[in-house]
Amino acid sequence: MKLLFDQNLSYKLLALLGDLFPNSEHVREIGLHTADDGILWEYAKANGLMIVSKDSDFHQRSFLYGYPPKVIWIRLGNCSTSDAERILRNNFSAILDFYEDEDASFLSLA
Repeated sequence: MKLLFDQNLSYKLLALLGDLFPNSEHVREIGLHTADDGILWEYAKANGLMIVSKDSDFHQRSFLYGYPPKVIWIRLGNCSTSDAERILRNNFSAILDFYEDEDASFLSLA
């Protein structure tokens, strides 16, 4: 279960959550930090990644196109990296269920 962290989340989440989500990626680390949402969508789709973002655009794209990729929307507004880590860590079971659900394409965490 690998994640692709969008530019609006810190690249530090890779190390902070590496125990739960090994081999995840951040757009900054793969040179896609300035790429538009369509390119990120295709990259995640081609590489078996779930997109994690605070951007509602992926929410809309998810409803338009379905999955893959699956989308996790963090609805915390302006939050710290530790807040983002906490919500992902505290919801690991829900994220795992979401990942394994063949009908689910979108998960909102707040």
